[in-house]
Amino acid sequence: MAELSGRDLLSLADLSSQEIQELLQMASQLKSRQLQLRCNRVLGLLFSKASTRTRVSFTVAMYQLGGQVIDLNPNVTQVSRGEPVQDTARVLDRYLDILAIRTFAQAELETFANYAEIPVINALTDLEHPCQILADLLTVKECFGDFSGLTLTYVGDGNNVANSLMLGCALVGMNVRIATPPGYEPNPIMVEKARSIAQNQAQVVVTNDADGATEGCHVLYTDVWASMGQESEADNRMPIFQPYQINEKLLTIAHPQAIVLHCLPAHRGEEITDGVMEGSQSRIWEQAENRMHAQKALLASILGAQ
Repeated sequence: MAELSGRDLLSLADLSSQEIQELLQMASQLKSRQLQLRCNRVLGLLFSKASTRTRVSFTVAMYQLGGQVIDLNPNVTQVSRGEPVQDTARVLDRYLDILAIRTFAQAELETFANYAEIPVINALTDLEHPCQILADLLTVKECFGDFSGLTLTYVGDGNNVANSLMLGCALVGMNVRIATPPGYEPNPIMVEKARSIAQNQAQVVVTNDADGATEGCHVLYTDVWASMGQESEADNRMPIFQPYQINEKLLTIAHPQAIVLHCLPAHRGEEITDGVMEGSQSRIWEQAENRMHAQKALLASILGAQ
């Protein structure tokens, strides 16, 4: 069992390779019901961005552990009226046992963690999406058994998912290729951090060549071309990103046994075709389910569930 008692998870880089492997093993055991854990604690969800999978999976995971969840909608709390982050953090610290935050700026998340003594989990920021990648890695492990020798290719926007995928793949020793249009590459600091973590255990490649990045890959992954907060750019991005669509033609370049992942929600016909999404190589729905199992393992480990 991963020993994360009382710790924050603000970035995947907060975890070691061994800790990720232990979390994935625990998630697998919880999913198969080989392991059953309980903790009577209270999780707060403070989400400034819309959410389906993250909100529901965290809620169900906590309920299944025997805990409770409070949905702290910013629109009905003093956060919406400008209460300083540090004030809200110090108050919630006295009510809750753990807090998951979904917001825009990574700095806001870090400020919360600095002022709250309870554990804080990054449920998504513009920089990272670590909980999503735990579910992604669990899905890959279920399909292939191990990460050694595998290559994951992400095509599309170099967003928070791309940033965290690089870190996650580097930590488990899986090669990762990020293919984006010129000017839409992932955060360069995150690229260097991933390469530093990977060292000689895996390759971290950033390119503008979608076909080259896809050749022989075992996992083909994409996300929306315009993330939350970028909706006004969507129309302008369409022609730029069209060559980076996951379609039947691109899938033929990947390994014959390759799987397709998408963190959802998907804009069918844009970043991924309907045929690929519903095709035999898609593992998108298993990936979505694994959000709950991975987060249950994370909550159990941080809260010391027994």
